[in-house]
Amino acid sequence: MKTRPLVSLFLLLPAGLSAQPKQLPLVRLIATGGTIAHVREGFTPDTRIEGAQLIKDIPQLGEQARIEVEEFSKIGSGDFSTAMLVALANRINQIYAKETQVNAVVVSIGSNALEEVAFFLHLTVKSDKPVVLTAAQRLHGTLGADGDKNLYEAVRVAVSPQSRGMGVLAVENDEIHSARDVRKTISHRVDAWTSGDVGDLGMVDKDRVSFYRRPLRLHTTQSEFDVSALKELPKVYILYSYVGADGVLVDAAVSQGQAKGIILAAFPTGTGAPDQASALFKVAAKGIPVVDSHRGGSGRPAKRYPEFVDADNLNPQQARILLMLALTKTSKMNEIQRMFEQY
Repeated sequence: MKTRPLVSLFLLLPAGLSAQPKQLPLVRLIATGGTIAHVREGFTPDTRIEGAQLIKDIPQLGEQARIEVEEFSKIGSGDFSTAMLVALANRINQIYAKETQVNAVVVSIGSNALEEVAFFLHLTVKSDKPVVLTAAQRLHGTLGADGDKNLYEAVRVAVSPQSRGMGVLAVENDEIHSARDVRKTISHRVDAWTSGDVGDLGMVDKDRVSFYRRPLRLHTTQSEFDVSALKELPKVYILYSYVGADGVLVDAAVSQGQAKGIILAAFPTGTGAPDQASALFKVAAKGIPVVDSHRGGSGRPAKRYPEFVDADNLNPQQARILLMLALTKTSKMNEIQRMFEQY
C-alpha cells in the first residue's frame, strides 16, 4: 500500500479569531485514516474523510491549538506496513528537526494498528516534544461515535506542558497510555484500551489533563534506534503456541519467509508446545534470535528457555516491534536481551 504524498497541508483558524490563535500552541495533525475518519461502511478510500474535515467537524479545537493537517495516508489500520512505520517516524523527526514552531504532533490512526505504531514511534522519534496517537471504535458521524472526542482530548494532552518528555502517548476514552504499555482488548466497544498490569499514565477530565506516573523504560531521545537511513525493517514473524503445535510454521518462516527473527507467542506460562519449541531451538542455534513472549495478555512469565530472549511483559506484537529495531543493530542474543530489559 503506497502512502499519499506529503503535500496536503492546511492551517485551520477558528472563525472570529485573528490575533489570538497565534498565541495558541501549534499542533500538526498527521492523518492516516482508520475508523476515526471512516464515514460509511466499506474499505475504499472514498469511505474515509481527510484530516482537514475531521478538524472542521470539531470547532472546539480552536480553543486549544492552531491545527495544521497533513495527509499521510487514508487507509484502514490493517493496511499499515512496516515501510510505513519507518516513513511515519522519519516524517515526525523531520517536522521536529526543521519546523521548530510546531509544539506537538497528533496522529489519527486505525485502532487495530495503534499499539504497534505507537510503540515504534516511542522507540524512534528523536524529540521530547509530545507525540500523541488516537483512534476510534465507531464510524465518524454515526450514533455514539467516539472519534471526535478522542481527537479533541488527544490535542488537549498534546498541548499540556506535562506531556513533554513522556514519550509517545495514546489517548482513548478519557485515558492517557504510554505507547509501551497500551493494547486494544475489545473489538468495538469504546472501553477497549488498557495498559495492563502497570496502569494508565493519567486521565483527561473536563477541567484538566492529569498525569500520575511516568514511563521508566528508555524511549525517544534516550533510544539507540535510528531509522533515518532505512526504508524497510528486518523480517520478523510471530508464531502462536497451541495444543499440538509443531515445527512446520517455524521451518516455513525461516526457509520461505527468510525470517531474521521469530517471536514465540507462547502459552501464558511462557512455554511452547514441545515440537514447536524443539524446532525453535534449532533456529536459535543457527543465530536467528527467538523471543519468548506469551499469548495470555497480562503479566510476564518466569524465563523458560535460556536459548531464547525473554520479552519481559511485552505482548507478541509489541515484542516484534522491538525485535525488528534490535535487528537493525545486532543479532547477538545478549545484546537483544539487554534491549528488552531497557525498553
